[in-house]
Amino acid sequence: MHLDRIDFALLRLLRKNARLPNKDLAERVGIAPSTALERVRRLRESRTLLGFHAEITPAAIGIGLQALVSVRLAQHSRTLLDGFQAHLHALPEVLAFYHVAGADDFLVHVGVRDSAHMREFALSAFTERPEVARIETRLIFEFQRNTELPGQLELDRDDG
Repeated sequence: MHLDRIDFALLRLLRKNARLPNKDLAERVGIAPSTALERVRRLRESRTLLGFHAEITPAAIGIGLQALVSVRLAQHSRTLLDGFQAHLHALPEVLAFYHVAGADDFLVHVGVRDSAHMREFALSAFTERPEVARIETRLIFEFQRNTELPGQLELDRDDG
């Protein structure tokens, strides 16, 4: 799907506030509300816009400690990779994960109650898994999401 400057403007506004009413969205972009509604529908159907999310205060749901866990697999095969990804999806402590290139294979963002929970989770979720060769844990002191879209991406893709 080709994205034009209007699509990028809609995506930028929705990334900052996904609850923005359609009327306000249209007004800020300078299009009719029906056009805004149709464009957002098209962005969802093309899977450019994957969903709308709520940002939750970690402490409100019992998360007192967050960490990034680097995971290196013992072997690299499609079966082991798919199995490990399925394992990560099943763990409620896993907030997000990235399959990455480099020395490690995964970077896993986890949220736990406290350091004792982190220790137990690391042991049971990672070190006891036969496909895991090594982990390294980095505590997260602060997390902030960037709500801006990179401006250069729009310039690279926009034809006019």
